[in-house]
Amino acid sequence: MRASSHLLKQHCSSKRASGKKLLSNTVASVLGTTANGRALSSTIVSSSIKNNLFANKNNLYNKPNHSKRSFSTSLLSRNEESMEEEPIEREVMEYDVVIVGAGPSGLSCAIKLKQLAQESGSDISVCVLEKGQEVGSHLLSGACMETHSLEELFPNFRELDVPFYTPATKDRMLFLTEKRALPLPTISEMNNHGNYIVSLGQIAKWLSEQAEALGVDILPGFSADQVVYADENNDRVIGVITKDVGIGKDGKRKDNFEPGIMLQARQTIFSEGCRGSLTKTLYANQKFKLRENCTPQTFALGVKELWEFPEDHPTFDKGLITHSVGYPLDAHTYGGSFMYHFNADGANRVALGLVTALDYENPTLSPYNEFQKLKHHPEFKKVLEGGKCISYGARTLVEGGIQALPKLSFPGGVLIGDTAGFLNVPKIKGIHTAMKSGILGAESVFEALTKDQVEASTFQERFKSSWLYNELYKERNIRSYFKYGLYPGLLLAGVDSIVFRGKTPWTVKMETLDNEHTKPISEVKKIEYPKPDGVISFDLLTNLQRSGTNHNHDQPAHLKLKDDSIPVNVNLKVYGGPEQYFCPARVYEFIPDEQGNQKLKINAQNCLHCKACDIKDPKQNINWTVPEGTGGPSYLIM
Repeated sequence: MRASSHLLKQHCSSKRASGKKLLSNTVASVLGTTANGRALSSTIVSSSIKNNLFANKNNLYNKPNHSKRSFSTSLLSRNEESMEEEPIEREVMEYDVVIVGAGPSGLSCAIKLKQLAQESGSDISVCVLEKGQEVGSHLLSGACMETHSLEELFPNFRELDVPFYTPATKDRMLFLTEKRALPLPTISEMNNHGNYIVSLGQIAKWLSEQAEALGVDILPGFSADQVVYADENNDRVIGVITKDVGIGKDGKRKDNFEPGIMLQARQTIFSEGCRGSLTKTLYANQKFKLRENCTPQTFALGVKELWEFPEDHPTFDKGLITHSVGYPLDAHTYGGSFMYHFNADGANRVALGLVTALDYENPTLSPYNEFQKLKHHPEFKKVLEGGKCISYGARTLVEGGIQALPKLSFPGGVLIGDTAGFLNVPKIKGIHTAMKSGILGAESVFEALTKDQVEASTFQERFKSSWLYNELYKERNIRSYFKYGLYPGLLLAGVDSIVFRGKTPWTVKMETLDNEHTKPISEVKKIEYPKPDGVISFDLLTNLQRSGTNHNHDQPAHLKLKDDSIPVNVNLKVYGGPEQYFCPARVYEFIPDEQGNQKLKINAQNCLHCKACDIKDPKQNINWTVPEGTGGPSYLIM
């Protein structure tokens, strides 16, 4: 159940640490955008309210300021064009910093901000919004974690109760054919000595506890739905508005309607994860030009299962880290698998998955079914026999590397973590890089707040002077080499890593969006997948139940079509309906209507929030927006 505005205020106030608050000294009006980027008009704040809400920055107080203002907004729904605009009175909550997303980057940023404030003898108010029911619900990773970013935040972390599961003890890198597993040399990037197998959800939960202990307000169950600008010029961000709740499928307000809350901030930090819905609108803002000097971002879809085994299972090998390339993907499709053996909650478990790059060509390729095929490979089957699958999930990840990183700051905010693209692709690791980006972002934002600057403009230079930049720069070409195919990619990556040690005099770029690689159905052979056996492999809907995903059914679909005719007239007729294959939750189905004609059915309640549809749809016709808060998967043990 979502907390009301009253409970939210009570929640925040009860957790506020007393101390000084740095306040913004001027705001004239607010302007939001919908998830579709449509302008959202606003009323000008009266001078009396403005004077009450925006005190001089030297004023002190012990809790966030709350007030109400009337904003002219539109209810977001599939048929929003038919809705009449009605004024909505929104609660306003003020913070120095609002962070969108309680992942490793956002939480690290919040912690570092509070640490910097303590060191300087002041305090700043920090709020972290999280759309999941609780922190960690929507976080999915392998995960094998490097610890140096954690050590920067907590030098004594080994003395703390960090929820590490198992230290990594052995590494294997394999090249898979259909029946064989050939060992490959383990390059330095894949050496996991000193790393820990973890659940990203549990790590985030622990980080949130540390943040709250420092006085950060963590607000789970609230989806950030709109970016708010200082005025109609859209040239400075001043916060976000959370999702309205209590709107039915028909777009009409129900009895339990509750308007979203405006969270206003001097700096808004976007840490939404891969393909952030609000970050997309920032990219579209021509005033910021965030992607003007970078290559297109490229993505992959990771599909993961968690298995549990009896204590005496013969092939369980605690601490073993296995990665592979090759089968089941063809030589033109980049990707690979992972399999990690660990102990958690007194049980032997194996986390395994397949990462498939979304620049694949065949529209009938199904990343989910490729993963099910993989598990029947002898190398995987011998491990899984006798075990039980206990959880399932899927999430996209960024693969563009340092070439695809946008400008990181803009007036009123910064981008951190996977929403910007800090993943180290060859390592298949992003937790430590996301955390470091959050730390660097916090340092830049704190400096901007202290100097009363609108933009944290030192972020870019701080990044370029950090070990994070050096790490990503060294690996910048590895993913790009595989655009030439698997075998040339392996050869070139080996030369880059072993001969040049990442210091090549060239930079290879990915210059095409993933969806543009999709070929028409007439140019490919349809891929036929074997039926699952229900023991090693599973049908999708059976696995979906293991994800814990759940949404309120009576709400407007959060998956919005820009043109209702494209799914049938273009996607189905030209490309064979790729959305029914790339989605790992069977959200999209083509079914006959009453006249026997095909139509697209959207099962939005199945959604895992993976964002694959937003990326891979051939004509970019699907727009993923946030549903009501608390909806979505539950990945806490994943």
